Amino acid sequence: MDKGKIAVPSAQPGGLEAEVGAHFGHCDLYTIIEVNDGAVVEISTLPNVPHVQGGCMAPVNYLAENKVTTLIAGGMGMRPLMGFNQVGIDVFYGAGAPNVGAAVEALLKGALVRFTPEQTCGGGGGHP
Repeated sequence: MDKGKIAVPSAQPGGLEAEVGAHFGHCDLYTIIEVNDGAVVEISTLPNVPHVQGGCMAPVNYLAENKVTTLIAGGMGMRPLMGFNQVGIDVFYGAGAPNVGAAVEALLKGALVRFTPEQTCGGGGGHP
């Protein structure tokens, strides 16, 4: 990845040392990593939105509105994965990363695979 804005579902307080959230829609917040020329240039956090209004599509649309181009996720259902594809956000499978920084580093090195329908779960915070 050369340039873009990466979102990683994270536990409080967010940042590179934070634990990666197990399910994107139910995370505490998102750690946002801006990348330019393949290097991290800015790190910030973005609070999550309530999962009730708009269902699984609420966080998808929220991230799109905040100009996220890439999401690293450990788990999600089929509907949000299709939604991310529709809004042009690339989703990569990052389950097992020890923290946000390691997940981002793996993505930048090309070591993460694209999230596929086979990795989706039934939703509700479960793991694939």
